[in-house]
Amino acid sequence: MNVLLSIRPEFIKMISSGEKKYEFRKTIFRRTDIRKVIVYATAPVSRVVGEFEIESILFDEVHSLWEQTKLHAGIDKNYFFEYFTEKEKGYAIKIKNYEEYSKSRKLDDVYHSVPPQSFAYIDETKTESKLRIQQISALL
Repeated sequence: MNVLLSIRPEFIKMISSGEKKYEFRKTIFRRTDIRKVIVYATAPVSRVVGEFEIESILFDEVHSLWEQTKLHAGIDKNYFFEYFTEKEKGYAIKIKNYEEYSKSRKLDDVYHSVPPQSFAYIDETKTESKLRIQQISALL
């Protein structure tokens, strides 16, 4: 199973460069069989632009989470604590092997829905089959 995450374009640039190695979330998926994160760049890009593996997921009190991730957070301390306002605990997804697609895709090419507010589950067998069909069609 994969998950589609909405991420702001400026953060995707930092993920791509290796500057940002954690993606922060107030809530997280409940499933434990997530293999891959499909990255949806929010407006103004509004496209599926890449993917990464999940190395680990940290769950801790916000102050402790900052101390563990601050060197590779890709955001400053003020932004971090503003994001987690009124939350005692938070999540940090450690990013592994980010791959930027050579060609971005419309959301509908990957997932039939509106952009997720936070995340959406994606059955990778259906997604990969659909993308393969599109790639073959493009060659014809």
